[in-house]
Amino acid sequence: MFIGFCGGTGAGKTTLVNHAAEILGSENTLVLSQDHYYRHLPELSFEARCALNFDHPDALDYDLFMRHLLNLKNQQSIRRPVYSFSTHLRTEETVWCHPKKYILVEGILIFSHAPLRNLMNHRVFIDSAKNKRVARRINRDVTTRGRSVEEVNERFEHSIHKMHEQYVAPNQQKSDIVIENNHQLSAAKQQLEHWIKKTIY
Repeated sequence: MFIGFCGGTGAGKTTLVNHAAEILGSENTLVLSQDHYYRHLPELSFEARCALNFDHPDALDYDLFMRHLLNLKNQQSIRRPVYSFSTHLRTEETVWCHPKKYILVEGILIFSHAPLRNLMNHRVFIDSAKNKRVARRINRDVTTRGRSVEEVNERFEHSIHKMHEQYVAPNQQKSDIVIENNHQLSAAKQQLEHWIKKTIY
Protein backbone atom coordinates (compact mmCIF):
# COMPACT_ATOMS: atom_id res chain seq x y z
CA MET A 1 0.00 0.00 0.00
CA PHE A 2 1.26 3.45 -0.95
CA ILE A 3 0.49 6.40 1.34
CA GLY A 4 1.58 9.82 0.08
CA PHE A 5 2.46 12.73 2.35
CA CYS A 6 2.55 16.13 0.65
CA GLY A 7 2.84 19.66 2.03
CA GLY A 8 4.92 22.79 1.82
CA THR A 9 8.58 22.93 2.70
CA GLY A 10 8.92 23.14 6.48
CA ALA A 11 5.37 21.88 7.08
CA GLY A 12 6.62 18.95 9.17
CA LYS A 13 6.23 16.12 6.66
CA THR A 14 9.31 14.16 7.73
CA THR A 15 8.38 14.28 11.42
CA LEU A 16 4.82 13.15 10.77
CA VAL A 17 5.83 10.50 8.23
CA ASN A 18 8.21 9.03 10.79
CA HIS A 19 5.37 9.08 13.33
CA ALA A 20 3.14 7.25 10.85
CA ALA A 21 5.89 4.65 10.38
CA GLU A 22 6.02 4.10 14.14
CA ILE A 23 2.26 3.57 14.26
CA LEU A 24 2.27 1.17 11.32
CA GLY A 25 5.38 -0.65 12.57
CA SER A 26 8.90 -0.11 11.28
CA GLU A 27 9.16 -3.75 10.19
CA ASN A 28 6.16 -3.21 7.90
CA THR A 29 7.08 0.22 6.60
CA LEU A 30 9.41 1.80 4.03
CA VAL A 31 9.74 5.59 3.82
CA LEU A 32 10.74 7.00 0.44
CA SER A 33 11.43 10.73 0.07
CA GLN A 34 11.38 12.81 -3.09
CA ASP A 35 14.60 14.43 -1.82
CA HIS A 36 16.57 11.50 -3.23
CA TYR A 37 15.03 11.88 -6.68
CA TYR A 38 16.17 15.30 -7.81
CA ARG A 39 17.62 15.22 -11.31
CA HIS A 40 21.31 14.41 -11.60
CA LEU A 41 22.93 17.12 -13.74
CA PRO A 42 26.73 16.78 -13.55
CA GLU A 43 27.08 18.50 -16.92
CA LEU A 44 26.09 21.79 -15.25
CA SER A 45 28.53 23.89 -13.27
CA PHE A 46 28.09 24.10 -9.49
CA GLU A 47 26.90 27.69 -9.86
CA ALA A 48 24.33 26.67 -12.46
CA ARG A 49 23.07 23.85 -10.25
CA CYS A 50 22.74 26.24 -7.30
CA ALA A 51 20.55 28.50 -9.43
CA LEU A 52 18.07 25.72 -10.26
CA ASN A 53 14.53 26.00 -8.92
CA PHE A 54 14.24 22.95 -6.68
CA ASP A 55 10.63 23.80 -5.81
CA HIS A 56 9.43 23.34 -9.41
CA PRO A 57 8.32 19.91 -10.67
CA ASP A 58 10.94 20.04 -13.44
CA ALA A 59 13.62 19.58 -10.77
CA LEU A 60 12.54 15.99 -10.10
CA ASP A 61 13.41 12.80 -11.97
CA TYR A 62 9.84 11.51 -11.98
CA ASP A 63 10.72 8.75 -14.46
CA LEU A 64 13.16 7.12 -12.03
CA PHE A 65 10.88 7.80 -9.07
CA MET A 66 7.92 6.10 -10.77
CA ARG A 67 10.04 3.20 -11.98
CA HIS A 68 11.26 2.52 -8.45
CA LEU A 69 7.77 2.75 -6.98
CA LEU A 70 6.40 0.35 -9.57
CA ASN A 71 9.28 -2.03 -8.88
CA LEU A 72 8.38 -1.98 -5.18
CA LYS A 73 4.72 -2.52 -6.04
CA ASN A 74 5.80 -5.61 -8.00
CA GLN A 75 7.74 -6.87 -4.97
CA GLN A 76 11.15 -5.98 -6.43
CA SER A 77 13.90 -4.33 -4.41
CA ILE A 78 15.45 -1.06 -5.61
CA ARG A 79 18.75 0.76 -5.26
CA ARG A 80 17.59 4.16 -4.11
CA PRO A 81 19.85 7.09 -5.08
CA VAL A 82 21.42 9.36 -2.47
CA TYR A 83 21.25 13.06 -3.30
CA SER A 84 23.66 15.63 -1.86
CA PHE A 85 22.25 19.09 -1.23
CA SER A 86 25.78 20.40 -0.78
CA THR A 87 26.81 19.60 -4.37
CA HIS A 88 23.31 19.33 -5.92
CA LEU A 89 24.29 15.95 -7.36
CA ARG A 90 23.66 12.30 -6.63
CA THR A 91 26.49 10.64 -4.78
CA GLU A 92 28.03 7.35 -5.86
CA GLU A 93 26.28 5.68 -2.95
CA THR A 94 22.94 3.89 -3.31
CA VAL A 95 20.71 2.32 -0.65
CA TRP A 96 18.95 -1.01 -1.06
CA CYS A 97 15.23 -0.64 -0.33
CA HIS A 98 13.01 -3.68 -0.10
CA PRO A 99 9.23 -3.97 -0.58
CA LYS A 100 7.16 -3.53 2.57
CA LYS A 101 3.48 -3.72 3.39
CA TYR A 102 3.29 0.07 3.72
CA ILE A 103 5.34 2.42 1.55
CA LEU A 104 5.19 6.03 2.76
CA VAL A 105 6.14 8.49 0.02
CA GLU A 106 6.82 12.08 1.07
CA GLY A 107 7.71 15.34 -0.64
CA ILE A 108 6.49 18.79 -1.60
CA LEU A 109 5.88 17.82 -5.24
CA ILE A 110 4.71 14.21 -5.12
CA PHE A 111 1.07 15.16 -5.83
CA SER A 112 2.03 17.55 -8.64
CA HIS A 113 2.77 14.63 -10.95
CA ALA A 114 -0.51 12.92 -11.83
CA PRO A 115 0.87 9.37 -12.42
CA LEU A 116 2.69 9.45 -9.07
CA ARG A 117 -0.28 10.97 -7.27
CA ASN A 118 -2.64 8.39 -8.74
CA LEU A 119 -0.36 5.57 -7.62
CA MET A 120 -1.06 6.49 -3.99
CA ASN A 121 -3.75 4.44 -2.24
CA HIS A 122 -4.15 7.27 0.27
CA ARG A 123 -3.06 10.92 0.18
CA VAL A 124 -2.24 13.05 3.23
CA PHE A 125 -1.60 16.80 3.07
CA ILE A 126 0.35 18.48 5.88
CA ASP A 127 -0.67 22.13 6.17
CA SER A 128 1.23 24.83 8.03
CA ALA A 129 1.25 28.63 8.03
CA LYS A 130 3.85 30.46 5.95
CA ASN A 131 5.75 31.93 8.89
CA LYS A 132 6.01 28.52 10.55
CA ARG A 133 7.32 26.92 7.37
CA VAL A 134 9.91 29.65 6.82
CA ALA A 135 11.26 29.33 10.37
CA ARG A 136 11.51 25.53 10.13
CA ARG A 137 13.15 25.66 6.68
CA ILE A 138 15.75 28.17 7.90
CA ASN A 139 16.59 25.98 10.88
CA ARG A 140 16.93 22.86 8.71
CA ASP A 141 18.92 24.39 5.86
CA VAL A 142 21.33 26.28 8.08
CA THR A 143 22.06 23.31 10.34
CA THR A 144 22.08 20.43 7.83
CA ARG A 145 22.52 21.83 4.31
CA GLY A 146 25.16 24.51 4.73
CA ARG A 147 22.90 27.43 3.77
CA SER A 148 22.89 30.92 5.27
CA VAL A 149 19.80 32.58 6.71
CA GLU A 150 20.01 35.22 3.97
CA GLU A 151 20.15 32.57 1.24
CA VAL A 152 17.09 30.75 2.57
CA ASN A 153 15.09 33.97 2.93
CA GLU A 154 16.06 34.98 -0.61
CA ARG A 155 14.89 31.62 -1.99
CA PHE A 156 11.54 32.04 -0.23
CA GLU A 157 11.00 35.52 -1.59
CA HIS A 158 12.14 34.77 -5.14
CA SER A 159 10.64 31.35 -5.75
CA ILE A 160 9.48 29.15 -2.85
CA HIS A 161 6.33 31.08 -1.92
CA LYS A 162 5.27 31.32 -5.56
CA MET A 163 5.97 27.64 -6.22
CA HIS A 164 4.05 26.68 -3.09
CA GLU A 165 0.94 28.52 -4.23
CA GLN A 166 1.21 27.14 -7.75
CA TYR A 167 2.26 23.51 -7.25
CA VAL A 168 1.79 22.54 -3.60
CA ALA A 169 -1.19 24.24 -1.94
CA PRO A 170 -3.76 23.16 -4.60
CA ASN A 171 -3.08 19.53 -3.68
CA GLN A 172 -5.08 19.92 -0.48
CA GLN A 173 -8.12 19.40 -2.67
CA LYS A 174 -6.70 16.13 -3.99
CA SER A 175 -5.95 14.65 -0.56
CA ASP A 176 -7.94 12.34 1.69
CA ILE A 177 -7.10 14.33 4.80
CA VAL A 178 -5.44 17.64 5.70
CA ILE A 179 -3.36 17.57 8.89
CA GLU A 180 -2.91 20.99 10.52
CA ASN A 181 0.60 21.46 11.95
CA ASN A 182 0.71 25.05 13.11
CA HIS A 183 0.90 24.95 16.88
CA GLN A 184 1.28 21.80 18.96
CA LEU A 185 2.98 18.95 17.13
CA SER A 186 1.27 16.54 19.50
CA ALA A 187 -2.13 17.60 18.13
CA ALA A 188 -1.01 16.95 14.56
CA LYS A 189 0.32 13.54 15.58
CA GLN A 190 -2.96 12.71 17.29
CA GLN A 191 -4.97 13.69 14.22
CA LEU A 192 -2.74 11.56 12.00
CA GLU A 193 -2.85 8.59 14.37
CA HIS A 194 -6.65 8.74 14.56
CA TRP A 195 -6.90 8.80 10.75
CA ILE A 196 -4.47 5.89 10.33
CA LYS A 197 -6.30 3.71 12.86
CA LYS A 198 -9.65 4.55 11.26
CA THR A 199 -8.59 4.26 7.62
CA ILE A 200 -5.55 1.97 7.28
CA TYR A 201 -6.03 -0.68 9.94
